[in-house]
Amino acid sequence: MTKAALNDEELLEAVADTSRRRVLDLILAHGEVTPTALAAELPFTRQAVAKHLAVLDRAGLVESKRSGREVRYSVRPEHLDVAVRAMAKVAARWDARLGAIKRVAESRARATR
Repeated sequence: MTKAALNDEELLEAVADTSRRRVLDLILAHGEVTPTALAAELPFTRQAVAKHLAVLDRAGLVESKRSGREVRYSVRPEHLDVAVRAMAKVAARWDARLGAIKRVAESRARATR
């Protein structure tokens, strides 16, 4: 698997989970936020938030900055753009597949008339 494919996979896996998308939404809304502040707005523990943040960080979607004892997370917009392009590529491939399936189904329907 190429490095680009691996990055696409990591990005897609990171945003596939609804909880991680909610974490991303909250970070976007706040600009910068701590895991504790995120946990206060989510129906899961700070430890679960930290695990979701680790996945998002590995995918390059968020970055962390330490300020004293506090760690603050923010979204990396340039990597979010990469994720959007990767998802658009996947969507285009699925559109092509579904179009092919539709053509086969329509062809068989015409043949059985």
